[in-house]
Amino acid sequence: MAGIVIDGISKAFGNTVALAALDLAVADREFVALLGPSGCGKTTLLRIIAGLETATTGRVLIGGRDVTNLPPRARGLAMVFQNYAVFPHLRVCDNIAFGLKMARAERTRIDRQVARTAELLQLAPYLDRYPAQLSGGQRQRVAVARALAVEPALLLMDEPLSNLDALLRLDMRAELKDVLREAGTTTIYVTHDQTEAMALADRIAVLHGGRIEQIGSPSAIYHSPATRFVGSFVGSPPMNFLRADAGRLMGIRPEDIDLVDAGAGLPFRVSVVEPLGAQTLLTGTTDGQVVRVALPGEHVIAAGATLFLRPRPDRIRWMDAATGNALAQAAG
Repeated sequence: MAGIVIDGISKAFGNTVALAALDLAVADREFVALLGPSGCGKTTLLRIIAGLETATTGRVLIGGRDVTNLPPRARGLAMVFQNYAVFPHLRVCDNIAFGLKMARAERTRIDRQVARTAELLQLAPYLDRYPAQLSGGQRQRVAVARALAVEPALLLMDEPLSNLDALLRLDMRAELKDVLREAGTTTIYVTHDQTEAMALADRIAVLHGGRIEQIGSPSAIYHSPATRFVGSFVGSPPMNFLRADAGRLMGIRPEDIDLVDAGAGLPFRVSVVEPLGAQTLLTGTTDGQVVRVALPGEHVIAAGATLFLRPRPDRIRWMDAATGNALAQAAG
């Protein structure tokens, strides 16, 4: 296994800057998610790490070795893509063994790794089947097993669950986290799905406009966003931002707002009520600003009602109104 260092990586396509001098260090056995909207540069960065794209400037180091100018096959990594990328004419066992055979591994090692990864990913009963005989989730597990079988120093994953339906994606996410923890593989995972990133990663790097806006634990990213963009991108529904004074925005999560007695808080006119089971989501206005409030599901509230709200003081995140950057919390 190996850590990875991204040192001043930038990438330009003509006059378009896709990545702007990024620095990122991923520790050995760590799982880091690259999270951001389409076009933010996360897949471009992954392709540069893999050697499928050439950086304009900067270096990539894997296990302390500069691999910037090495071809993909010499970097000691494996990739899992958005599509299943399994060979339809090969059985599951041969799909898993493919990378090892290409590397001319010994037969005993191939057999050992196929058995190990198939057991790890619950594929042992399907080794003699062809991909057409498998479900979508099983085919994606075959792709992951093939990547892990070669014992890569680094595993790169590009939106690997996005083609699965919602329930299957939930199951596969839990399996993937368990498998990668047991395998101990250093992993970089690209996704636009903040729920996936929060659930899987040890740390999340949030990208926007070719730059890393914030990197930290899922809890830090969620509760202490470094910028207005991070607060608005991570969370469903996103963080509310309200004008406090000429220079500041008050950021507050919808679930961190309490209902209080009349006159004891900010008046809030409810326009939309969304019963979501565990939560009831309210959308409305206070002082002419749109606010979303998440209440426990047992609340029964009608559209058009006027309520009174109080943000929890210890959950407020103050932002500079001009830059969108978080201010020292003593300012609150």
